[in-house]
Amino acid sequence: MSDPTGAAEDGPPLHWTPRAVLLVAAVGVFVTLAIVLRSGVPLILAAPLLVAPAAAGLLAPRRSVSGRLTWSAEGSRAEVDVRGRIEWDHLKAAQVRLSVLPAPPLLLEAPIEIQPEGRVLEFHLQYRSPIPCALSLPLLRASWRDPFGLLETEIPLDGEPLPVDRFPPEIQNLGGIKLRHTTPLPGENVSRAIGASGEFFGVRPAVPSDPARRLNWRATARAGRPLVNEFRIERTGDVLLLIDARPTSAGPSRDAELLALSRVAVTGIADRVLDSKSRVGVGLFGEFLDAVPLGTGRRHRFRIRDQLARATVSSVAGPAERLAVSLRRHFPPGVLTILLSPMIDEDQLPVLLHLRRRGFPVVVLSPSAIPLLVPADRTDREDVLSRRLLQLQRDRRLRQVWTEAPVVDWADYWSLAGMVALLERPDPRRRAS
Repeated sequence: MSDPTGAAEDGPPLHWTPRAVLLVAAVGVFVTLAIVLRSGVPLILAAPLLVAPAAAGLLAPRRSVSGRLTWSAEGSRAEVDVRGRIEWDHLKAAQVRLSVLPAPPLLLEAPIEIQPEGRVLEFHLQYRSPIPCALSLPLLRASWRDPFGLLETEIPLDGEPLPVDRFPPEIQNLGGIKLRHTTPLPGENVSRAIGASGEFFGVRPAVPSDPARRLNWRATARAGRPLVNEFRIERTGDVLLLIDARPTSAGPSRDAELLALSRVAVTGIADRVLDSKSRVGVGLFGEFLDAVPLGTGRRHRFRIRDQLARATVSSVAGPAERLAVSLRRHFPPGVLTILLSPMIDEDQLPVLLHLRRRGFPVVVLSPSAIPLLVPADRTDREDVLSRRLLQLQRDRRLRQVWTEAPVVDWADYWSLAGMVALLERPDPRRRAS
């Protein structure tokens, strides 16, 4: 219900609070008593209640108000410590209330701490991340409310969502791994891209941004104008990161958590591989395939993150053969394929067979659903027995997976040591074929 108090046209829209509704109901009671008792005393008692809404309207902001938000995230592993400040143009910070929007899987450990001073409001948030995450915290919600608690209005904030990345520490080691096994032939694959290091390619006229160390002094002396060297950038291999986003028997909520884990692993691995100048492609397979072709560079990094941010669990599971056929349309055969799949159901196994038939050497990184279904802090006898039975069933399925491709059981979400050790082997592709 909009505010009828006649605020300025350029001011923010005002709304009644539930307390205002109770106040209006109280005024109605006093008026009814005045009519029934034929006395003016109830009206005199109701006068302050009638004046309060008008006074609240006079205290409301008379112009458009916005706040400039700056914030940062600190901490390591599961700890996420967020601190920030909001600066207002025409509003006292003490009149502003902040509310936090949910950002799963992050858990808010304590209520938001606010320290207003003049037109500046500083705040502190303490989160805990039970599993690795790669997300952006949404902007806080700011609102103004009068001292009587009768009128309120939303106040926009000028800022950017805060990125929060919590990866297993072993992901940092992926940047130094030589991906020779990802190329069709042994040895390093030399790309056609030209850069500042690698094998000598030629010379070109210098530009003001070229450093002095790239000048070819002999060629410059012969040509009479500055010339710099160019080199072919060496690339060790290509990587395709494939996420199985089909529904499983674990249920929609667990499927969403497993997909979040897969997004984190893909984001971290892609960042490290792109840092080593190798190309990365991403595919999400639900009912159909959504692909980000092989590429490198800063824009490609943002393209991958945008695709992963929009990823959801499919409502319908597409056939495995469709995935393999679709991959050949976007990616060349022979590229190392890291498949992220929980491997909960039997129908997820044929994917490996079809990928191998289409020429994709596969390494499986399988996030386990057992820590989500039966958390480790539950130590009852029934829970221990359930965890044991689920683990036996999973071990049997992973042994079936090993007959088709190397597999890493990702049960400890804060460690990827098994994945790093597998990629550091001389030629894991042979074991996958």
